[in-house]
Amino acid sequence: MTDLLPTTPYRGTRDLLPQEMSVRQQFFHPLFEVIESYGFGRYDGPILEPVEIYEAKSGEEIANQQLYSLTDRGGRRLALRPEMTPSAARMIARNLGGLHLPVRWYSHVICHRYERPQRGRLREHWQINVDIFGSDSIACEIELFELIHDMMRSLGATEEMWALRVGDRVLLESILRDIVKVPEDRRQEVASLVDRWAKYPREKLAEDAEKMSLTPAQFDLLEETLASGAEVLRAVPDEVAERSQVVRLLNSEARELVTFDPFIVRGLQYYTGTVFEVFDLHPENRRALFGGGRYADLAGLFTKQRIPGIGFGMGDVTLQDFLQTHGLLPKPRPQADAVVIPLGEALLAETRRMAGVLRRAGVRTSTPLEPRKLSKELAAADQLGARVAVVVAEDEWRRDAVLVKDLATREQREVPVAELADRVTAVLRSPAP
Repeated sequence: MTDLLPTTPYRGTRDLLPQEMSVRQQFFHPLFEVIESYGFGRYDGPILEPVEIYEAKSGEEIANQQLYSLTDRGGRRLALRPEMTPSAARMIARNLGGLHLPVRWYSHVICHRYERPQRGRLREHWQINVDIFGSDSIACEIELFELIHDMMRSLGATEEMWALRVGDRVLLESILRDIVKVPEDRRQEVASLVDRWAKYPREKLAEDAEKMSLTPAQFDLLEETLASGAEVLRAVPDEVAERSQVVRLLNSEARELVTFDPFIVRGLQYYTGTVFEVFDLHPENRRALFGGGRYADLAGLFTKQRIPGIGFGMGDVTLQDFLQTHGLLPKPRPQADAVVIPLGEALLAETRRMAGVLRRAGVRTSTPLEPRKLSKELAAADQLGARVAVVVAEDEWRRDAVLVKDLATREQREVPVAELADRVTAVLRSPAP
């Protein structure tokens, strides 16, 4: 006998059954509506891209450790996309002739990264990406931060549940160069050390800093400077503060949208200025939920025209953990509102007609696909979560009527066919006991 293949999905990926998809649809669609209310247009792109665009811009961790790569039959090196921003930059560069910059784009795509599956991290995830291409204006930061606040509100989250923390690569570069005196060839790895500051004990960070040739005095100064918060803004040279979008933001009326945090770095190499992360403040789930930043010229891989941008990616895994932690996760919606059941094969055509009447009235309606006993159809209706059963029986049909049963209250009445839609919608609007 041939061995059967396993039914479990590949580690780090998920089967999403209808009930789970129902929950996801309920929290994703309000987010789409909020994003589109700001004038963002939805786009999509291929899941396969040349490996080179990630090796050039996504950072060493993604390119060397997390990339799912392959070589096709033509010898081309390809990768399953680990993120969407490089693809968006390529698409912007390719279509420059038909675009009026700046543009607001968003997507909802599946991404793959080879990493150890754990809470908040899987090898496959869906991600909302929101980007503005073609502007250096501080108005871009302000709009995205206002958008994030509105997106979180649409999920039912209050501002006590989360925080939007903002850092700046420009300021960090100055801290490392002008204050801590880190040599240029060490700044990238020291920036990576800062990026993981909250994840490791101080002893581990000091040990890693020593491997990067930082003296204990330099490590102490780095820690003290970053921990000073807004005092950093007075410590960096004036010309650095003048170039910082974050300084402009903190000096504007929009400063209440964010919390300044010099420890925010973000791991992706293409960020060049503002960087930000949304954090869950619940003690059981204190972690970054999603984030993003500004890039001076991500599309420079594809065009000589400089195209600045800013954006963020919101993954479904951490988002769902956040909603569950705070009791905000929606319950699955019923798969159908009503079922129409014939008592006999001779009434199949009439059953389809009644189902059509209900569907045109906006009622999600299911009908049997094969003849079964009424008891089995009612059990199936219960499994679908239906509130109403419409029974088409010979005696009632001769009177141009059907039986309508409220499956929550068990109340049943004969209803004229002409009043069917009104009766069913009335039952659906009434509270269940």
